[in-house]
Amino acid sequence: MAEARTVAFHTLGCKLNFSETSTLSRMLEGEGFQKKEFDELADVYVINTCSVTENANKECRQLVRRIQRKAPESFVVITGCYAQLKPKEISEIPGVDLVLGAAEKFNLAGHIKELSKGDPAKICSCDVDEISDFHSSYSIHDRTRTFLKVQDGCDYSCSFCTIPLARGKSRSDSIVHVIRNAEHLASQGVKEIVLTGVNLGDFRSPLPSSANESNSKHPFSEQREDFFALIKELENVKGIQRYRISSIEPNLLTNEIIEFVATSDKFMPHFHIPLQSGNNRILGLMRRRYRRELYADRVHLIKTLMPHCCIGVDVIVGFPSETAEDFKETFDFLHSLDISYLHVFTYSERDNTQALGIKPVVPINIRHERNKTLRNLSYLKMQYFTEQHSGQVRKVLFEANEKKADPNSVGHGMMEGFTDNYIKITTPYRAEWKNEIVDWKI
Repeated sequence: MAEARTVAFHTLGCKLNFSETSTLSRMLEGEGFQKKEFDELADVYVINTCSVTENANKECRQLVRRIQRKAPESFVVITGCYAQLKPKEISEIPGVDLVLGAAEKFNLAGHIKELSKGDPAKICSCDVDEISDFHSSYSIHDRTRTFLKVQDGCDYSCSFCTIPLARGKSRSDSIVHVIRNAEHLASQGVKEIVLTGVNLGDFRSPLPSSANESNSKHPFSEQREDFFALIKELENVKGIQRYRISSIEPNLLTNEIIEFVATSDKFMPHFHIPLQSGNNRILGLMRRRYRRELYADRVHLIKTLMPHCCIGVDVIVGFPSETAEDFKETFDFLHSLDISYLHVFTYSERDNTQALGIKPVVPINIRHERNKTLRNLSYLKMQYFTEQHSGQVRKVLFEANEKKADPNSVGHGMMEGFTDNYIKITTPYRAEWKNEIVDWKI
């Protein structure tokens, strides 16, 4: 494996995976590897997987087949949630050389050096209960906005979810270290950080224990280091102009967090709050830790304090035993809420989840119909939210990369950016606007 010096990465799934892939890429570049695009020829291909739905698993298998056709002599490494949950299944996919579970993901460089083509696929995994370390990660230079992981794992036991089985118990970075990462990112010209985690609101930083930490310029020993404490300290980092909270459970989105964001100079008026169902019976079967009434209260407070705030919602359709009346209740609830967009997920059976025992099963075609209905609602919600701000001037951070409608065309490039309240703006490419915050009339 000593000759192999090029590596290509592909990320499936969430912003958390994206931050980890970027960190793994920098680690290998530090070991002398040259990074390639995934559609280019490389000595090693690394796929960082998701396993939230069956489609994510299928996409992983399709990517491996594509590599086999294009570069049969290259090494293929699979890591991420799918790799932790079903390592043997992945190892049996033709062309896979190495499967790394959650505990071994950040030892990628050492494992790659030991690979030999032609050997059976090697599995390096462990029981999820043995996963205890927190590995900090962030993306940089991949996109203008940086995804910074501050929390990992989950102690919740939602009946449809495999994430605790894939990532282990909830654990967090220290505020001291998060601040150092943010300061480093600021020194690299980063203007916006998106805070990410599996259950971000469950951030619980260990209190500083060493003398060096307790006497540092970031003294936190007098307070409990929860998510609210974290965002208050991040507000003071010089150079970072914008923060976003990627996703936060409604029962962990406290009034003090909402009130802080409402008066913050840096935290954007944008929340993404998973709902999953607008029917309390289904929420109970899902083992969610709130009822729809609490969710409505959170939305009401946000909109009272920040009428311009963008609110995104995760919803699952077709959960076992969801009747037409249950779905209509979810639809009507979402229709009544002052929210901005939906991320709609079609329920997907996952091994080793309690939801498998709930009957009756909703037919696939009905699940897809309900998905389409809510996606149409999402389109109308975002259209209405955007129209509410028509004529206003809001600040837009433009991405550095140029997008081409036709990859073979010369010129006619476009660029994208988001307003503070997450309205996407697309405009002809201007190099001087890259990674700049621009006043924009909507």
